[in-house]
Amino acid sequence: MTHRLCRRRIAFMEDKMKTQVMNPFLPLNVYIPDGEPHVFGDRIYLFGSHDKEGGERYCAESDYLGWSAPLSDLSDWRCDGVIYRPGQDPDYNPETNNDLYAPDVVQGNDGKYYLYYVMEHGADAGLWAAISVAVCDTPTGKYEYLGTLRNPDGSRFQRYLPGDPAVINDGGVIRLYYGWSLSLVASAAHSQGGKVDHEAKMVPHEALYQVEQMMFKRSLEDLQKEKLCLMGANAVVVEEDMLTISSEPQRIVPGQFQALGSGFERHSFYEASSIRKIGKLYYFIYSSQESHELCYATSEYPDRDFCYRGTIISNADVGYQGRKDEDRLNFSANNHGSLELINGQWYIFYHRHTHNSTYSRQACAEPVVIEEDGTIQQVECTSCGLNGGPLMPAGVYAAPYVCNLTNGHMPHATNTVVNANIPYITHEENDRYITNIQDGTLIGFKYFAFDGVCSLTVTTRGDAGTFIVAADEACREVLAEISLVESADWTTSETVVMKKTGTAALYFKYCGAGKADFLEFAFR
Repeated sequence: MTHRLCRRRIAFMEDKMKTQVMNPFLPLNVYIPDGEPHVFGDRIYLFGSHDKEGGERYCAESDYLGWSAPLSDLSDWRCDGVIYRPGQDPDYNPETNNDLYAPDVVQGNDGKYYLYYVMEHGADAGLWAAISVAVCDTPTGKYEYLGTLRNPDGSRFQRYLPGDPAVINDGGVIRLYYGWSLSLVASAAHSQGGKVDHEAKMVPHEALYQVEQMMFKRSLEDLQKEKLCLMGANAVVVEEDMLTISSEPQRIVPGQFQALGSGFERHSFYEASSIRKIGKLYYFIYSSQESHELCYATSEYPDRDFCYRGTIISNADVGYQGRKDEDRLNFSANNHGSLELINGQWYIFYHRHTHNSTYSRQACAEPVVIEEDGTIQQVECTSCGLNGGPLMPAGVYAAPYVCNLTNGHMPHATNTVVNANIPYITHEENDRYITNIQDGTLIGFKYFAFDGVCSLTVTTRGDAGTFIVAADEACREVLAEISLVESADWTTSETVVMKKTGTAALYFKYCGAGKADFLEFAFR
């Protein structure tokens, strides 16, 4: 009888393991950042740009992939292949990169699906040249080019900075949100230790004209026609043809240089527009001037009176429970994502960074709670965002499912491969692992539902050392110590026994004089 119960328990654990969802929730060799999640029918779809594994520029794969999962099983993500290529756009130039940047998809009043996107047009065209549209009968079918957003007179729509489009079908009205801004915080990240200026600065138009002319390839005459500085988040209405802009752009969130006195100080608009309507409120989700955080602003109106409400998530957990910039739990860089309701639970989708750079980003998600007054409290990065609860202490877990990776001095960066001596996720052929682990490196996985005694092994290579295994970030509750032998090849440690009951994190702290790589750990 006892043996039958054990076999049943093992079978139950194996079935549960098959339906677990870890962060990142797509395969570990897939890099889909800038994610816009949408439920259409009985599936959740993720539309995003496409980074290259170990790439050296944003969106280097230069196409859009279709990814979706059934609402009944969020572990069963499926790739429907390439849904759109830059060569389908008439502005495509094979002599330049023409990478496809952050897109969004909306279902039109005709039932078709419309893909709004920006394609890089080369340095001579400026950072943001135009927003274009493609159309398809299904969410992840083969999209066909429809056209470029245009003014009522047929000319190309280029008011302010047409970047990072977000679209919503608001009861039959198609609303488009877009924009871009510079960030003193993101710019300072280039210097790796330079003074970071978090404060909002009011800068007169005249002082910005030179920068805007150089970066955005706009004439002084064009700049002087606009009532506002080019940089900020804007809202417009699109006609039934899904191409023609039928309203004046309305500035809904200021950029950093115009934020003083607006209520958006330190959290002004940088990039990554996204829009949702939840109940009677419009939620504008965006990447702030801090760039690692996704913030939100709300209004009862679609194009005015937006008020800053808070940060939803930081990809370094900065701000969560008061955490300071200098105590970030990950290498931090740009962020982009949005909210979606799945099976009655709201989630925030975002991306993290790998390969010691800002160019290999992976999609993650975390559950959030929207209070009756519309408030969303900031949530932390975990390893089990879409899982519906903690992970099971059973089976094998790849080390890149880590949610906290720090040596105590993790940098913030933008637009770069980081020249910093930090631990990071990387790959070699078919192996994906954590590398450059040195004395004091903390590697955290949140959370597991521990139910008593379990056994643990780790697979590593490199120099000899010790993993202190703990249930807390400070490593006060030590569960075990694992000796790591020196080896140039992947080597599995001897099994250690741990005792833990209840939901808790699992941290590995490396102690040693050398360096190590971490491939996986397994509950035996």
